[in-house]
Amino acid sequence: MTPHSAATGSGCSPGSEPIDWAAPWLAPYRLLGAQVEHGVRAGRSVAEALNETAVPGVPRFVPHSALPAAEAYEAFIFRTGQVPTRDNLHDFFNGLVWLHQPALKARLNALQAEEIGRRGIAASRGPLRDALTVFDENGALLEAPADLVAALRARDWHGAFVRQRAAWRETRLVLVGHALLEKLLHPRKPITAHALLAGSELAACAYERKSFLPLPVLGVPGWWPANEDAAFYDDASVFRPAPQLSAGRKPSIER
Repeated sequence: MTPHSAATGSGCSPGSEPIDWAAPWLAPYRLLGAQVEHGVRAGRSVAEALNETAVPGVPRFVPHSALPAAEAYEAFIFRTGQVPTRDNLHDFFNGLVWLHQPALKARLNALQAEEIGRRGIAASRGPLRDALTVFDENGALLEAPADLVAALRARDWHGAFVRQRAAWRETRLVLVGHALLEKLLHPRKPITAHALLAGSELAACAYERKSFLPLPVLGVPGWWPANEDAAFYDDASVFRPAPQLSAGRKPSIER
């Protein structure tokens, strides 16, 4: 989660450009997303359109002006059960993820708020809040066969996407990063998610270790026509090899 300043996220409103709800990565959000978009196009604010969906366990969305200048965004949500929301695409997708993943979003928010309570707000978020922010903005949940996960972890891209292509039919991938969803309105090959294995313990230490798998999302079979050609995965600027570690050195983060 980020401090929601006016500079954060796109300034475009959901009604300012079309959203392709047929995109495969938007499949989990399609029904409610189209409904909320329709509300915005009818003249309602993003917060008002989100509040029109009756989803249990979701906080109320309020105008961003409700956030006191001296209070952190995450702390305000935790204290009030309200999500300050601007009329832009960034907050539109943030709201959609709240509607579809309320338990996950609430857990991320609670961990942020607890860390703010312990350490306060400083120039640097610190390792835990930094990791939580990375996942909240750019994360994905992945449930896949063990061999496929092992190939992704080793950054064996041809193994994961070509030799084990059939295994993706047994795989569940849900993008939960709202900045990630916003970026994919204009798909580019380098766009990469930070994937967390579904069922992973959502404890603070799990995030602080940043045990994310890098996942170039347009490489997912069925998600982009060009990846039907195995040469798509030869682009080392996107499908990067695993970093070489010196003797005795442990990996720090999988980006």
